[in-house]
Amino acid sequence: MPPSGLDRDGSADASAPAVVVTGLVKRYGSLAAVDGLAFTAPRGAVTAVLGPNGAGKTTTVEICDGYRTPDAGTVSVLGVDPGRDARSLAPRVGVMLQEGGVYGSVPAREALRHAAALYAEPLPVDALLDKVGLGSSAATPFKRLSGGQQRRLTLALALVGRPELVFLDEPTAGLDPHARHATWEIVRELRAAGVSVIMTTHYLEEAEELADHVVIVDRGSVVAAGSPDTLTATGPSGRIQFDVPSTLDVTAARPTLQDAVGTRGLVTMPQPGRVVVSGTVSPRLLADVTAWCADRDVMPEQLQVARRSLEDVFMELTAPEAKS
Repeated sequence: MPPSGLDRDGSADASAPAVVVTGLVKRYGSLAAVDGLAFTAPRGAVTAVLGPNGAGKTTTVEICDGYRTPDAGTVSVLGVDPGRDARSLAPRVGVMLQEGGVYGSVPAREALRHAAALYAEPLPVDALLDKVGLGSSAATPFKRLSGGQQRRLTLALALVGRPELVFLDEPTAGLDPHARHATWEIVRELRAAGVSVIMTTHYLEEAEELADHVVIVDRGSVVAAGSPDTLTATGPSGRIQFDVPSTLDVTAARPTLQDAVGTRGLVTMPQPGRVVVSGTVSPRLLADVTAWCADRDVMPEQLQVARRSLEDVFMELTAPEAKS
C-alpha cells in the first residue's frame, strides 16, 4: 500500500481544516456526555483526542462520523455537515470502530472484499490484508480471529476506500508491541499521503509519537489543545523521579528535600515511596537530590531523569484535584 495509493482528491483545499467542532453538546438523560466541546483538526495531520474514560471522546467521534446527532453545536467534516450530508461524505471518510462491524462467520478476506465493492477505486484487498498483517489469516472467520487480529481487520476496513479522512477509535487497543508499531507506521504513511487522521487513544506515548495536534478532553469539554511540543512546554520542563526505601520517614522527607532543591524544583510524592522533583533539570539539581539522599543514607531506587511528557500534562489536567 504505497503512500501515493492513499491520495484521494488533489483538488481539496489543503488549507481548510479537516474537522471543525463548535459548542458541541450531547446528553443522555441528565448526563452531559459532551458539554460545549470545541476543537479544530488540521487537514493532512494526525490529531489525537485524549481523555479519561467517560470524558466524551467516543461520543464526539461518533457525532463527527455521523453515527450520532448532537443536541447542540455544529460539526463540519471536510467542509460539510456529517449528519445532513452523510451520503456524499461517506466515500471520503474511513471509520475504525472500537468493536464490532463484522459478522462473526464472515472470513476476513470476504469482509474486506465486500467493503471494497462499495467504493469506486478501492485499495487491492490482498495487498491491504498483507499490510495489516492478516495475509495468513485471510480465510479465518472474524469470530475466530484474536482480538488483535480483529482490530487489524477493522483498520483495513477503514482504509480500503482510499479515504481523505480516517477516524481511528483506540486503533492499537489489544495489539502486541509488534502489531502496535506496524499500525503506527500505517498512520505515518497516511499522513505522508496527505490523509487526515483523527484518533482516540489511552496510550499517551502513542499520541506523543504520532500526533501533530492533541486535544485533551475531560468531562465533555476541551481542557487543552495544541502540538505535543506546545503542551509539554508549559509548566516544569523536566523531572527527577526515584523510589525510596520504606524505612524513610516520608512525612519529614518532603519538606527537607524541598529545602535542599529550593525554588529550582517542586517536590511531590504522587504515591507511597515515590518521589518526583519537577523543574528545569540540571547537573546542580541532580547533585542536590543525590546529596540529600546520601546525607540520609538513602539509596534512590529506579532513579530516572526525564523531560516533561504528554503524560505529565494529561495527568495534571485530568487528575481528580484538577476537577475540584
